[in-house]
Amino acid sequence: MKRRQFAGRLAVASALVCGVAGVSAAESAAEQRAEIQKMRSTTLERLYKVHPAARSEIQKAAGYAVFSNVGINLILLSAAGGSGVAHDNRSGQDTYMRMVSGGFGIGLGVKDFRGVFVFSTTDKLQQFVNSGWEASAQADAAAKAGSKGGAVAGAITVAPGVSLYQLTENGLALQATIQGTKYFKNDDLNAK
Repeated sequence: MKRRQFAGRLAVASALVCGVAGVSAAESAAEQRAEIQKMRSTTLERLYKVHPAARSEIQKAAGYAVFSNVGINLILLSAAGGSGVAHDNRSGQDTYMRMVSGGFGIGLGVKDFRGVFVFSTTDKLQQFVNSGWEASAQADAAAKAGSKGGAVAGAITVAPGVSLYQLTENGLALQATIQGTKYFKNDDLNAK
């Protein structure tokens, strides 16, 4: 595939992710923070319902981060975008963050999911918040039809001292991709 075609398809996929994720430049920072806080509360309530032991794990942890992620997979290209908030259990401080990813893979569909990272130490949390985090490989299948949905029965370890719970919201995707994902601070939403 020519570079031009690839760049064009990646641009289309990125635009679709932004549109599906409901990204709006017109929303004020306060409205965006309120929406992220609402998403966090709803996600944690759902997680505690499907996996009650997660409540204790999160309370004992140094901190956690909750993200909303919408991904589009268009035949050979995939792109995703989302937002979230990292919470330091010791200080009570919230740090608003973004995530983006893109890659190659075979698949077709839209996947909307929520991710809850749990950090066992303050160092792991601070590293995530201040330096961001990158994940490079992904192989998954997620499906939801009608009111049926799924969630991981337990957390998976994504790095030493960091676990992840993933909750599927809606959409249908079957994919096997090599996908780069980057998590970073959202300077527009964090107090200066």
